[in-house]
Amino acid sequence: MTLRFIGTTSDEGDCPTLYEIEGTTDILVQGDRVTDPEHLARLRNVKESETFVVVPRDLLVRFAPRATTPTMVPFSEIAPLFRGFKHTAFRLETRRGYASDRNSPKWSRWQEGADLTAEPETGWHENVRQQTGQGKRFERVRIVDEPLTEGQQFLLASGLGNVAAGEDIRNLPRTQAARLGLPDHDFWLFDSRTVARFVFDDDDTTLGVIVTEDPAEVAAACQARDAAWHHAIGTAEFARTVPSTV
Repeated sequence: MTLRFIGTTSDEGDCPTLYEIEGTTDILVQGDRVTDPEHLARLRNVKESETFVVVPRDLLVRFAPRATTPTMVPFSEIAPLFRGFKHTAFRLETRRGYASDRNSPKWSRWQEGADLTAEPETGWHENVRQQTGQGKRFERVRIVDEPLTEGQQFLLASGLGNVAAGEDIRNLPRTQAARLGLPDHDFWLFDSRTVARFVFDDDDTTLGVIVTEDPAEVAAACQARDAAWHHAIGTAEFARTVPSTV
């Protein structure tokens, strides 16, 4: 079963840290091992397989889930959120490619050398224009590898159309994302209160999303957004550093 990073109060990448064991309701806690003999002597019902760690109260207050993980739903069920949000819709993209891109007609046209910025606007672009015209913000940070994978090159090329429609898309090297302790899963964050976390299979196909307003999940997403946004590079500037996409 996969561990999913939830949050940490460490600024240097050290423990303590919380993880969710996906597919279960269990939380894994990483911290400094308890070695004080007096403390160990006061523990109750200790099994031979158990160990004990110390974590700050602040970590649990900020990030410990208040409820069990909600059920996964189809991505189509969150479509109303892209029109109904009031202020900001933020996306963190962490994968090296997406099956939805590779299976789209636009992918083959791009591979043949088509200029994707010259293609007609989609319903997504139209909605972005409508929402940003009302003063709302669509923001996105893409974690990218060095060099870019083929999927990331496609997103950079096609993303220029999103930017023209009103999205603010930025790019962040994966090595820097790791130093910042960013999560390794994709999510949308709406108005800093609703998180839609993506679930993928091993072939990069979206299986669905897990939607929650749990304060711990929201706090972790807000922390990741703020760190990523501060260090990421705007699409136009980033594109100039990648000769194959210019």
